[in-house]
Amino acid sequence: MCTSIRFTDNSGHMYLGRNLDWSFDYGQQVRVMPRGFHIPYSFIDDASAAHAVIGMCIDYKNYPMFFDCGNDAGLAVAGLNFPGYAEYAEGPVDGKTNIAAYEFPLWVAATFSTVDEAEAALRDTVIVAKSAGEGLGVSLLHWIIGDSQRSIVVEMMADGLHVYDDPVDTLANQPTFPWHMENLRTYITATSDFPQTATWRAAELKPYGAGAGMRGIPGDCYSPSRFVKAAYLNANYPQKGSEAENVVRMFRSLEGVAMIEGASKMGDGKFEKTIYTGCFSARTGNYYYATYDDPSIRYVSLMDAEGASPDRLVVPEPRRS
Repeated sequence: MCTSIRFTDNSGHMYLGRNLDWSFDYGQQVRVMPRGFHIPYSFIDDASAAHAVIGMCIDYKNYPMFFDCGNDAGLAVAGLNFPGYAEYAEGPVDGKTNIAAYEFPLWVAATFSTVDEAEAALRDTVIVAKSAGEGLGVSLLHWIIGDSQRSIVVEMMADGLHVYDDPVDTLANQPTFPWHMENLRTYITATSDFPQTATWRAAELKPYGAGAGMRGIPGDCYSPSRFVKAAYLNANYPQKGSEAENVVRMFRSLEGVAMIEGASKMGDGKFEKTIYTGCFSARTGNYYYATYDDPSIRYVSLMDAEGASPDRLVVPEPRRS
């Protein structure tokens, strides 16, 4: 499964990150798509990318099937697993902007500059169940889209496309986003404050130390639990100033909901684990990532596409953070 959060630094720059959890990787790679890149769409007119885009993707015949990405305007998007609830249109719908599910992150990041722009376009959008090629399936997803001002969640279900404001800047997996928000009311007494001494009749009960206010916050790998814990950590982490501090914030926060091999079996009996953690910084245009087998943080930059031909995806050389 997956978890994603968004936040801003104390100057208003956005960071959006995610864990991708599964039992195996997909051969995913970091790519930079130059501005002006030709994008072939399945149902709408082909277009030249209005923005340079960076993120983690499957490079399918020089087409970036992004898992998560950000653009040079500071807009970012991530797709998370949503089986049992996601239901796409079987074919294009007349009078609508029809986007194949695999195209959605690229369409958002290559086309729009802000969440407001994307949200306005989504009012007339349908997501279609079309794969990228023969032998490739259609992933059942929902998405978080963020910029420096806010984030939204996009869910395509049997009754149509839903767009929700995301006031906690958090997304996990199923069930639906409104269910997760309602479930947070169960934890409204959770606090990061140091516990006070309590008096029970003649007994004075002193705290062992910090952390008592988190009692009840779940720590298991279940999707509702990860949503709660990620939302709690994101709400309580103090705002930071520097790029390095905010990258640390992202990776430490997502470590708090990471899946460890051996902790949770999937339906096929294989253990689920956090395949990679990614973070887009709108401040620098850097994309930071770490993998399960190599937890050291590396990064690449939108600057890696400066002067590059718009005909090819850029294969950047990662640097150590």
